[in-house]
Amino acid sequence: MTVAVLRGTTFGVEYLVRPARITDIDRLVALSDADLRVGQEASPLDAADLLRQLVYLPQASIFVAETQRHVVGGAVLALRPSVRAGGFVGTIDLLVIDPNHDTDRVADALLEELVRSASNKGCTLVEAARPDDQAALGRWAALGFTPAGPRIQKTVAAVGTTSRRI
Repeated sequence: MTVAVLRGTTFGVEYLVRPARITDIDRLVALSDADLRVGQEASPLDAADLLRQLVYLPQASIFVAETQRHVVGGAVLALRPSVRAGGFVGTIDLLVIDPNHDTDRVADALLEELVRSASNKGCTLVEAARPDDQAALGRWAALGFTPAGPRIQKTVAAVGTTSRRI
């Protein structure tokens, strides 16, 4: 599997984005604790147990960003089929970054890897909850995401196709 590497000039820090391993889940949960508490009442599994299962399922991809073997961010891409979209839709279900690191660079690296992964898995659309923060919305827009009601989305070409659906 190809791994994306983002090299930056800010303080010489290099961020590596790679698929998550089962041993990364506790750190990912620690980074996202507040975000994951929202839906806890709806599931008999806690967030860590659910994420551990998703590591092995083909309908989801979990990526982490690390520097010096320390996980500083993570993201979850969930896949679902959609007749309306003409293929699969990738939903960015979680994006968390350690506030002690370069939020913009880590988020950009994770989002680029999520879009690449979605395209490789046959997605024609990638969507996410629309951020409230204008700076975050600008970051998503710079990567090609556009508002679509309460969500933002980006059309992607599935690997092996020659045209894009609009």
